[in-house]
Amino acid sequence: MSAGTLDAAMALELFSIANSLNSTRDLDYLLQKIGAAAERLLDSEASAIMLVTDDKKNLFFRAASGDKAGALKTMTLPIGQGIAGWVAERRQPELVNDAKNDPRFTGKFDRASGFVTRSLLCVPMIFRDELVGVVEVLNRRGGPYGPEHVQLLTTLAGLASVAVTNTKIIQEQKNFFSHVMELLTSVIETSRPHMEEHPTRSAKLACAVGRLLEVDEYEYRMLYYAGILHDIGYTAFKNLRVLAELGVGSPTDEMHPVISAKLLEGIKMLEGAIPIIRHHHERFDGGGYPSKLKGDAIPLGARILAGVEAVEELRMAGLKDEELWRRALAELRAGSGSRFDPNVVEALAAIAEHPEGTW
Repeated sequence: MSAGTLDAAMALELFSIANSLNSTRDLDYLLQKIGAAAERLLDSEASAIMLVTDDKKNLFFRAASGDKAGALKTMTLPIGQGIAGWVAERRQPELVNDAKNDPRFTGKFDRASGFVTRSLLCVPMIFRDELVGVVEVLNRRGGPYGPEHVQLLTTLAGLASVAVTNTKIIQEQKNFFSHVMELLTSVIETSRPHMEEHPTRSAKLACAVGRLLEVDEYEYRMLYYAGILHDIGYTAFKNLRVLAELGVGSPTDEMHPVISAKLLEGIKMLEGAIPIIRHHHERFDGGGYPSKLKGDAIPLGARILAGVEAVEELRMAGLKDEELWRRALAELRAGSGSRFDPNVVEALAAIAEHPEGTW
């Protein structure tokens, strides 16, 4: 392969990988893609990507090629040991074109996988001065590894480090957000009598209705958040400082949707849920609050939550099972077209036939 052809191939591979970083959150797919690109562009028989453990003491295989690569997934390498451990410890690339005569080469991974390493090139993965892991290619077919290959693999390692770091950040954010939602659920449950399980049940039932009405993925997610958080305004009713910040003197029950919405303003992840929360007490005929919206002017999620609230209010009053659904359907159908969206009423009626597992 000529230098010009190599440059063109490298540019295409790097462009494809960089594009994948923005279009997928599947870390294993990205790392396998980076490893495969390294093999092709460096004309190598195999590749491996090893990440640093949380305690920063070892490396473990996250991606490897070959029929027996799975055997490596359970193995670790202390940082400082072996060639990969040496690279991780010193944070500098290393090329070895005669592995069996290098004193750092232990061969234990060859024994586990059945692979025979003759030569290798290993470079560190570093993101913002933080060691993420190492990338290595093995057994170059077209001759020894040279300095020109170090730069190419270093570039690929940089893309791998971004992929790993982005994925970790997203996972940490999701974990944090999940715990915050659990905490807020607990707080809402203590804000008024009989509110135990109300946020979670509201969210599950609202999502069940949303599925029947074929809402899209984004609206489904916002519907869930709104179900959990629609009564968060009640938590501010006894907090004079918060009420003062919101410009509220003496709060009334009819103010809780607006207070709930105001408490959540500015949270990017919830911006689609806020209109649902603000308007979940509107009536289909325009007689509700806070804005007296009518019909389709009311956000669909709010119309769904209004129907869900009617069921939940009966449940919180002590009704259960068949009696709950009998009374709920009577109330929903009596208000169909006036208090409730008829499509939401019919969806809840369909759920009432087989409510098992909905809550």
